Amino acid sequence: MHILLTGGTGLIGRQLCRHWRAQGHQLTVWSRRPEEVGKLCGDSVRGIARLDEVGAEPVDAVINLAGEPIADRPWTRKRKLLLLSSRIGLTEQLLAWLERREQKPQVLISGSAVGWYGDGGERELDEDAQPVIRDFASQLCESWEETAQRAEELGIRVVIVRTGLVLANPGGFLQRLLLPFKLGLGGPIGNGRQWMSWIHLRDQVALIDFLLNQPDARGPYNACAPHPVRNREFAKTLAGVLHRPAFMPLPAPVLRVLMGEMSEMLLGGQRVHPLRLQAAGFTFQFTDLHAALDNLLGRH
Repeated sequence: MHILLTGGTGLIGRQLCRHWRAQGHQLTVWSRRPEEVGKLCGDSVRGIARLDEVGAEPVDAVINLAGEPIADRPWTRKRKLLLLSSRIGLTEQLLAWLERREQKPQVLISGSAVGWYGDGGERELDEDAQPVIRDFASQLCESWEETAQRAEELGIRVVIVRTGLVLANPGGFLQRLLLPFKLGLGGPIGNGRQWMSWIHLRDQVALIDFLLNQPDARGPYNACAPHPVRNREFAKTLAGVLHRPAFMPLPAPVLRVLMGEMSEMLLGGQRVHPLRLQAAGFTFQFTDLHAALDNLLGRH
């Protein structure tokens, strides 16, 4: 199978490339830095700077994961525009290219996030739920999904992957927590009651591969472990795996001063369940938070 990826040099994309290389698939990564693709994704993975470089060669599947990190810095107006263009703008370019192609892929798997639901409070959210609060993160995900769904008009099966907090080492949001928690300075955020829907990187890669190979799969799928936890429990579990205390809460007013509007994404959360994945027969390897963190960080 020839698979084209956007975001192939990112945390999830690199692991997907590794997984599919081992299966013998042909991989092409559309990247702003195509010269680095071989080093990051594997020597056999081709990097391209422009989609037209694919030529008339058949493409069986497109995996669309590209997007600037949403939580790296405060959401200034300039940052918001960058977050939008790196997702919606890039996906529109992808759609224009797909429309021009005579041979079209069978499936487009496009990224999104559980932030699509907004701050869900105590509500249990499956794929049939509607957004609870339409904040910037929710609107960003909604626009990204709507843009990708337009590929259905071209006869392409579209799958939307609403990803939770991806646990990985090294990389991802967990990397930013390690230093304060190792120093014994970790703790809950705000009141610690907000829900965190998480997923081990290994399960994230496995479920994308699973959906790629399910010819009936289409529409949104929640990509998170079946057992979300509250932020306070997450902090306690992470500290326990690292054999450190977790008694230094980050007060909500301080977070709002430091991060502005983006702080609401950390002070709120989503209690998300992957009902469609489970109904389709996908089996998670990591359903317990302690086991997932121990797998990644136990040696620490």
